[in-house]
Amino acid sequence: MRPVLKFGTATAVLGVASVAALAAWPVGVEPEPIELVGDVERGAYLARASGCIACHTNFEDGGAPLAGGAPLPTDFGTFYPPNITTDPDFGIGAWTVEDFARAVRQGIGPDGAPYYPTFTYPFYADFSDQDIADLWAAFQTVPPVAENAPSHDVVFPFDQRWGLKLWRATYLDDPATEPVDGQSEMWNRGRELVRGATHCGACHTERNLAGARVVDAAFAGNDALPGGNDAPSIRPPDLIAGGWTVSNLAYALRTGITPSGDAFGGSMGEVVMYGTSFLTPADLEAMATYLLDSDVAGIEMAGVHATEGEAD
Repeated sequence: MRPVLKFGTATAVLGVASVAALAAWPVGVEPEPIELVGDVERGAYLARASGCIACHTNFEDGGAPLAGGAPLPTDFGTFYPPNITTDPDFGIGAWTVEDFARAVRQGIGPDGAPYYPTFTYPFYADFSDQDIADLWAAFQTVPPVAENAPSHDVVFPFDQRWGLKLWRATYLDDPATEPVDGQSEMWNRGRELVRGATHCGACHTERNLAGARVVDAAFAGNDALPGGNDAPSIRPPDLIAGGWTVSNLAYALRTGITPSGDAFGGSMGEVVMYGTSFLTPADLEAMATYLLDSDVAGIEMAGVHATEGEAD
């Protein structure tokens, strides 16, 4: 029995050592200093497009803007977006712009710990330094709220943040937002918004058991959103078959009214109310142009020329 006991002990020690090494393994990269002057209005526009207000405000309970706390129930537990007001204790008031850049583009906090991918940082990875400076300038105008958002209510083992490092290594990928040669400026702007800031794929893509987006199902719909909501396919053939055009899709993204006269409900209603309704007509037309392009965008959405990366 002694050899067996020794083997079991060695295995346990090795397991503990592996977990300790994983917990100590640093992720991400240190951002370069950002010394650009931010444009508050452009930052506020980008924050709206990116869903910051909708996600980090508990409207149902009358929460202050960006003070966090709105519950997000999932199969892994309930997550609570944090306070991102300028409060130095409960918000991001003690952060630097570099801390902010690392959080937004890499999903890593000032303490080096990874954020849960319920935060849609994978879609923001290509934000430029100017984008970050603009967002930072806008957030500096938010009044501080001295309230701590509730802690995530996540069951073991998902409450172990070090495990997210393995998740990131497996599923994290860069968003396909860069311009495509041969496409119009409007088409490329739509691609940048759809696959980046407005993160349409976060909801309109099925998830696997690990909560990551399924590559081959990109934009093909998801009937298992948090809170019992669902999101239909927004691949070009399905949109076209449903009677969507560039004109009425852009209109719906601005007003929430569909071609049939119905109104978007659930999470899509919030997306419009707190996000896309604030976008310019040109940006909404660009998004609709990209989403309805069967020849190129449709191929991308099917995962042939572009891949979907990490889940949120």
